[in-house]
Amino acid sequence: MSIKTSVLEALLQSSPQLRPQLYFKSSLTALSHAMEDQVLAAGAQSPLVIASFQQERFYRQEAHRYERIAALSPHVYVLAAPETSFTHASRDYETIAFDPDDQLSQEWHLVVIGQQYATCLVCQERQALPTLDRADQQLVAMDQTRRFEGIWTFDRQVSCRAGEILLDRILRYRPELAAKIAEAKALFLQEMPIGMCEVDPDPFAQRLVTYLQAGQYKLQKAYRSIASRERQERLVNLITAAIRQSLDPHEIFKVAVEELGQAMQVCRCLIYRCRAQDAETTIAHEFRIDPALPSLLGQVWSLQDHGLFQTIVQQLTTISIPDTQAPDANLLPDLAPLAARIDRWQIRSWLLVPLVYQGRLLGMIELHHCQASPHAWSTDEIELVEAVATQLGVAWIQAESYANLEDLNQQLEALERTRSNLIAITGHELRTPLSTIQVCLESLASEPDMMPELRQVMLNTALTDAERMRKLIQDFITLSRLESGRVEWHLEPISIDECVDLALSSLRTRQSELALPHITAQVPIELPPVCADGEWLVEVLSKLLDNACKFTQPEGEVLIEARPNGRQMLEVTITDTGRGIEPNRLETVFDRFYQEEGALRRTAGGTGLGLAICRQIVKGLGGQIWAESAGRDQGSQFHFTLPIAQETIEPARPGVGGSAPSPDGISNAPAVHATPKTTSLKSNRSNRKQAKLR
Repeated sequence: MSIKTSVLEALLQSSPQLRPQLYFKSSLTALSHAMEDQVLAAGAQSPLVIASFQQERFYRQEAHRYERIAALSPHVYVLAAPETSFTHASRDYETIAFDPDDQLSQEWHLVVIGQQYATCLVCQERQALPTLDRADQQLVAMDQTRRFEGIWTFDRQVSCRAGEILLDRILRYRPELAAKIAEAKALFLQEMPIGMCEVDPDPFAQRLVTYLQAGQYKLQKAYRSIASRERQERLVNLITAAIRQSLDPHEIFKVAVEELGQAMQVCRCLIYRCRAQDAETTIAHEFRIDPALPSLLGQVWSLQDHGLFQTIVQQLTTISIPDTQAPDANLLPDLAPLAARIDRWQIRSWLLVPLVYQGRLLGMIELHHCQASPHAWSTDEIELVEAVATQLGVAWIQAESYANLEDLNQQLEALERTRSNLIAITGHELRTPLSTIQVCLESLASEPDMMPELRQVMLNTALTDAERMRKLIQDFITLSRLESGRVEWHLEPISIDECVDLALSSLRTRQSELALPHITAQVPIELPPVCADGEWLVEVLSKLLDNACKFTQPEGEVLIEARPNGRQMLEVTITDTGRGIEPNRLETVFDRFYQEEGALRRTAGGTGLGLAICRQIVKGLGGQIWAESAGRDQGSQFHFTLPIAQETIEPARPGVGGSAPSPDGISNAPAVHATPKTTSLKSNRSNRKQAKLR
């Protein structure tokens, strides 16, 4: 039963003087509503009303209006292509469900014919509606840019012709309405006497203007929303571009604070880091629209007495204050503690948006308006700042992750270097003495008649290299215990001079066959005792002395000094005139397995663990250790500090003695003897050995 002939084409054929015009959907909606309101305003008059809505979904939006119109006239006809529940029916008004393939599905009609006036709107959509799913159909229905071509007129003759064509279409779909349609034609499609067709256009014009103004308001609102979204996308894109160019949070926040401040046109924009437990923060990023406005850049922003910050910590939500002079007491914490801050920085309107990532507070965005009149923060403004805050939170986490990844890579590189050095050093330091021991033992086993003197030489060589291997393994074990925190410290008041004496004595014993540089110890008798573990302190002094003597020629000098460093620490310095250290390696020398010449081409023996052990011991005793040197062949100084024992000790008078050098090149300044209150290191060592034996 579908009809392919267009109502508009039929109307133009019967009225060739008509010229169709182009209409947008928004214009047709305004015209239709004005025509419908004209019917409602007429009151008791009963016009003929024929409306064709193309499809059922368009009709549903206007169904309530036609229920009101039907209460005024029995001749109300509504046509639409059915989609769900629209059918032929005779209720308050007649509904006609035409075939979806009918040309009516592409047309928009409204014909109103009364006793005093007549008007019609007959249009055809210039582009057919596509077959879409429900969601897309809703979008098409809301599209105000849909275009129609057709006729809108108050001409009664044209309106009657349009009404006649539509009534004939209705009759073909619903022949049971023949009597009612004949009655409508007789009542409304007859030629009216002269004077009966005058129309007062004022009510119609007023309603049309009202609808056009409402449409303009909606259009402006849509434009503002689009502009806000565009501004938001622009800011987000700028921040995203900054993130792509640099993972440095400082650079990202610098771009964000400038762009956000300019986009929002605020007096001041701040971005700063803060965590929930922070007591204060420093303002690192600021935008000011007026350079004369007081700057917060570099200011320390207290957070403990910041009620707004504490509220954000608890709720992780945005806080907006239109007027700090008259805040809403029901929604905000008391601003009285912040009055001085508000006055000093001229904050009239305040917006605080937290930077949050997965429930963790990272920082804050603050916007200030400092003019005399308050500023009401709009929803669009708040949403824009929150969108920027979301991007900054993600950028912050990415930057932290990248920094952590860099640290991890550095740690892995250091671990790889340690592994390589460990393999090289242990391979060299263990293989060499092990080869010597093997040769000596093989010689002793294969030569039973070896001369006693040569046999003793072989045994001494094997024992010496075995001791060398034992020390190497002991250093590995010692460093492992220190780094893992498995060392039990026995802290007690110790006289530093006694430890120096023991370290020098140990050096003489170990290096008795070598030519040592001239060593001088200058330890004043007034020095207070330090709080330390004596055995570990002697270990530090011994390794530092070994290191100084190893890299200093026999004609060189080594000096041991001690002096107070402040009221709580004692500083010990070991100075040599040896090889020296490059300035860029003063920190590296304390790394594990560090060898200045490389593991396999060294002129001095050792594993590179001595200084690493010293650093761990001094750190465990509560002190610090560092190196100084003017460069290669300029000598070096190794300093370390230890805490002074809290108990005050009266030093004894020094015994008689000189500082003449001993035959092995070691000379001592006047010795400093501890009073009976100071723990004797030698007796402690003896007691610990006896305890172990028991």
